[in-house]
Parts: sequence; structure tokens; C-alpha cells
Amino acid sequence: MTTDTHIPDIVIVTGMSGAGRSTAAKSLEDLDWFVVDNLPPGLLGTMADLGGRVKGAVPRIAVVVDVRSRAFTTDLDSSIKDLETRGVHPRVVFLEASDEELVRRFESVRRPHPLQADGRLVDGIARERELVREVRASADLVIDTSGLNVHELRAKIVGFFGDDSGESSLRATVVSFGYKYGLPVDADLVVDCRFLPNPHWVPELRPKTGRDPAVRDYVLGRRGAKEFLDSYTEVLRLLVEGYEREGKHYVTLAVGCTGGKHRSVAMSEQLAARLRDEGLEVQVAHRDLGRE
Repeated sequence: MTTDTHIPDIVIVTGMSGAGRSTAAKSLEDLDWFVVDNLPPGLLGTMADLGGRVKGAVPRIAVVVDVRSRAFTTDLDSSIKDLETRGVHPRVVFLEASDEELVRRFESVRRPHPLQADGRLVDGIARERELVREVRASADLVIDTSGLNVHELRAKIVGFFGDDSGESSLRATVVSFGYKYGLPVDADLVVDCRFLPNPHWVPELRPKTGRDPAVRDYVLGRRGAKEFLDSYTEVLRLLVEGYEREGKHYVTLAVGCTGGKHRSVAMSEQLAARLRDEGLEVQVAHRDLGRE
């Protein structure tokens, strides 16, 4: 009797300690992924073999890997390459957070950092950040959890994986932000809308946001706005085609203005609509809206 085998869909969840790996793993488990926590990278191949023995038995596997595994970077890289030679193409999700936020989280639970040893908490964070630098650079999806609570992180995971079929369709996140609050660390592409006149200096528009029709019409009606949208849509079309050819699953487009309230919000909504017209699944987030 011949047993049918299949290639399981594998997601590797990694990132900074304290950035929300456990929350992400639990969210995937709730979505019927088979989740394995703290798996040594060298056992990824074994998990793929076990998941592929019986067709349909374990179609989706999520593996949480962290710095507690020895030779973390080298082992993970070699294990991923080994999987790819077998026709398995795992996706790497990297959870990120600012040093300040990580310190706050560790102090709130009164736990030491796994790499802290006899040093300070910030020393452990710095060692880990250097250790995971290459993994972060090659990750398919980077999620900055600095400003997210557990419910918001879960919503992001559900948005990315809730209706996932394992196909190589590209999913996009468009996030507006204010430059005075810093660049989003998880952005793949950054667009600057500060070339447009600022509605902040129009008294009747100042209290409104880019979601209000009056602000939207003001921003889109300025010289260069339509031309920018048309031109950048063509650039995005080329990028999307290239990303899909390269097997990229996720892209984050950050759209910035001074405070993240007017221009970037309006333009984010417009760019998201155009990406949807291209057939992409798009999430929109306004990072700094209401922050002032």
C-alpha cells in the first residue's frame, strides 16, 4: 500500500526576546497551525519529514526558534537551505521591538534577559540584536510590536495567516507615520509626502485627519499629488511583479509626513486602494494617528 506524502507549509517564528513570539505562536495555534516552541534549528528537517509523511495530516507547521538554541544563526540558515533543497520553502517571521519597549516588558515581569548573564538587561538585548541581525535582514515578514498590545499583535497574525492557503500570493501592509516620531522599523519601502502642502496650517483642517473627506480632497487636490500617485503606482506594479517572482510573501509600505495625521494618512488610503486594484490583499495601519 502506497502512502501519499505532501509538502507541509512551514512558518518559522523568531525575533527578539520579549517581542511577542509566544503571542504569535498562540495566535497561529488558534488558527489550526501545528506549533512547536523552542525547536533547535537542526530539527527543522525532521519536523518537515514528520509533517509530510501522511497527506493532509499536518498541513501547516509553525516553529518558534530563539537564541536559546546554540549556534542560532548558523544552524537556522543551514536548516533553511536544507529544507529548500527538498522543495520546502519556509517563511520566516521576525518579531521586533525597540530597546526601550523590551526593557519595559522585561522589567514588568521581573525576568532577566536570556543573554544577560551577569550584565545589565540592556547588555543582553544588545547581544541578542547583534546575534539575530542577519536573520532579521533575510526575514520574509518583520513585525514591529513596540506599539502593539497582545490583541493588536494577534490581529496582525490573523490578518497575515488567517486565510492562508500556502500559495505565494503577496500581501501588503500600508502604514502611515510621522517623521517626528521616527521611521517604522519594519518598513520595506518608505514614501515621503512632505512635498505636499501641510493641512495643519489650514485652520479649518487642522483638527481633522486624513480620513476626513475635506482633508483628503485638499491633499489630493494639491499640485503633484495625482502625478505622484500615478507614477508611484507604476513603480509598485513593477515591484510587486518582482517580489512575486522572487517568492516574497509580504511587503510593508510606510508613508510619512511630519506628524502622521493628514498627508500620510490620506495618501496611505489612496495607495492601499490602488494596490487592491492590482489584486493584492492589503492591510492599512495609521501608526501615529491621535498621538499628538
